[in-house]
Amino acid sequence: MMFSPLFQALSISEQGIPLPYLPGRDDTIALLLLCCFLLSSYMLSRNRKFLLQLGKDFIMHRERSSIFAISSGTDTRFLLILILQTCVLAGIYLFICFSDLYPEIVRTTPSSFLLFSYIAGCILYFFLKWSVYSMLGWIFFDKGTVDFWMTSYSTLLYYMGFGLFLSILMAIYLNLSLQNYVIIGLSLLGLVKILMLYKWIKLFCHNLFGSFFLILYFCALEISPCIMLYSGLIQLNDYLIIKF
Repeated sequence: MMFSPLFQALSISEQGIPLPYLPGRDDTIALLLLCCFLLSSYMLSRNRKFLLQLGKDFIMHRERSSIFAISSGTDTRFLLILILQTCVLAGIYLFICFSDLYPEIVRTTPSSFLLFSYIAGCILYFFLKWSVYSMLGWIFFDKGTVDFWMTSYSTLLYYMGFGLFLSILMAIYLNLSLQNYVIIGLSLLGLVKILMLYKWIKLFCHNLFGSFFLILYFCALEISPCIMLYSGLIQLNDYLIIKF
């Protein structure tokens, strides 16, 4: 009996110290990134001119009826897939951040389940925002103006996906610190929000007095949902840590 503590210590030491979780070793993330790379390559090879034209129209503020009116059905389907790709990449980005902030959650919860939970949350977030934009536009603005905004919003989502893809590759394979990774993500998000505000002013604001209310409206629809998404993911992490 006097040797039992020694045997217990030996059994614990034989188990070894578990290696920390690294996104670069996750096969699920590698497979998703490979699919996104192939999809982006295919889209750029077939629709490069169309995507560049969308960017020029956004910057130059060229008004047209709708993205769906000038593109074929095949182009529309591929562009919707690009929006889905942006949601997937946003979920991967959040997963990498939270796996570093909450290392215990990766040890207790299957990484694939956690990853797809974040992706599902991003898809739900963008779907709800799309629905709110459509509903408020239908109530307060004419159909043409709403079509212009939805086209511009879609364009930002396409290009945001490409930016997220590069950011995730740098974070995984260049071993960026969490601080640098968050700075890159916040810079990308800030740039997108600035471009959205620029487009809102071009489309919906016609005087200085209206700009004040437009900024308040922008904060309600753009800043608050981001805070709510972050708070929801924090609560999800706490729930998974307690459950598992």
